[in-house]
Amino acid sequence: MSKAYPDQEIWFFTGSQDLYGEETLRQVAEQSQEVAAALDASGDVPAKVVWKPVLKDSEAIRRAMLDANADDKVLGVVTWMHTFSPAKMWITGLDLLRKPLLHLHTQANVELPWDTIDFDFMNLNQAAHGDREYAYIATRLGLARTTVSGHVSNPAVTARIGTWVRAAAGWQAAQDLVLVRFGDNMRNVAVTEGDKTEAEIRLGVSVNTWAVNDLVAAVEAVDDATVDALVAEYEELYDVVPELRAGGERHESLRYAARQEAALEAFLTERGAKAFTTNFEDLGELRQLPGLAVQRLMGKGYGFGAEGDWKTAVLVRVAKVMGAGLPGGASLMEDYTYDLTPGAEKILGAHMLEICPSLTTSKPRVEIHPLGIGGKEDPVRMVFDTDPGVGVVVSLADMRERFRLTANVVDVVPPTADLPHLPVARAVWEPRPDFTTSSECWLTAGGAHHTVLSTAVGIEAWEIFAELARTELLVIDEATTRRGFADQVRWNQVYYRVAQGF
Repeated sequence: MSKAYPDQEIWFFTGSQDLYGEETLRQVAEQSQEVAAALDASGDVPAKVVWKPVLKDSEAIRRAMLDANADDKVLGVVTWMHTFSPAKMWITGLDLLRKPLLHLHTQANVELPWDTIDFDFMNLNQAAHGDREYAYIATRLGLARTTVSGHVSNPAVTARIGTWVRAAAGWQAAQDLVLVRFGDNMRNVAVTEGDKTEAEIRLGVSVNTWAVNDLVAAVEAVDDATVDALVAEYEELYDVVPELRAGGERHESLRYAARQEAALEAFLTERGAKAFTTNFEDLGELRQLPGLAVQRLMGKGYGFGAEGDWKTAVLVRVAKVMGAGLPGGASLMEDYTYDLTPGAEKILGAHMLEICPSLTTSKPRVEIHPLGIGGKEDPVRMVFDTDPGVGVVVSLADMRERFRLTANVVDVVPPTADLPHLPVARAVWEPRPDFTTSSECWLTAGGAHHTVLSTAVGIEAWEIFAELARTELLVIDEATTRRGFADQVRWNQVYYRVAQGF
């Protein structure tokens, strides 16, 4: 069975102690191997689960956690207290752990053997109180962790563990993310500003700027054979309008878009970067604002933010990694305009050019149209409608002393009618719980107008990611009320001030 993260591992640690004797510890090891193997065999768990020997003392625990920290293959660790494992011996190891932590509260058996149960069985199967001892010390240490309760044969349990693995993969992607900004952000815009140093401290992402004319030089260096190959790929994969096809009067514009794609990917690859930004106000000698090129690179898994918005580029990259191998996709998105028909309100999301084709299973149409800003040649872009389904839009804003994630669960729907005069990729959605509550809460939170729209992973993955990042997350969903949300914003204001010190 293929895994979404075939080169990554989850280490499975089982807690016990020497008190119970050799026979009990042998059974603990055998049964914990069975639990780890069941997780590894589950199609819900997208990374390899690796069982490690039972941990029985503080030095073994300390070494296990240090080994997990040092191994780049390890996305995170799962811990389970099969028996009672005195938690003072976990203090040093847990305090040293720097990888995501999941506490699995389970046991080897599903049902109790009511007619044969004796105290030997009770001594062997003590997770009911062993995990409580462990959770006490994890709580006292203030560890960011996810807790999942239930038997591993339950699909609901493996689904939640799989979501945690995806969030851990997103966290790892942020930790070593290199982000290239071509030029600065759009002039006079507030929300796209942010503390890049704090972003590296909190999220691990390295955000730096290169001159746009460095990209211009890379575009000019692309050879014709590379352009030919990309153009042929476009014509095979997409519905390319006749004027852009070979022999068409605007074919050179498509070739230039291909040249931009090849240059951008080569530039990013050379620097080990997986995310980038552009800005229509800062294009140097580029002939057109990259549209098709950006869409294609997002489709390959790169994060992107328009108008220099590096924070959204981070979110897009994280969403891409978390959603690997799942139906749906992730893209830069922007709330553009509304349908305010009472009782049927909808949000039309789009951008000038740069919406990722991972949001559709249809065949995008490649077109060329004027762009009223930027002062450059008409750009090439893909045009399509996002597939219907459940999604989540997430923004990241710098609130001065902290970052804030704001997320809204939405239902992506088909456009009410055709959009023949809107030549951009777009998404239409109905926000939960309703338009009025959603929009008023978003504005109360100061959520950004640039977001990532994810239709592959839902809100739980973002909740886990926020916990790992120790970053504020405000969620708007079917349970949200305006009064409760406003209170949460106020309480968070106090909490995050106190938690970070004065």
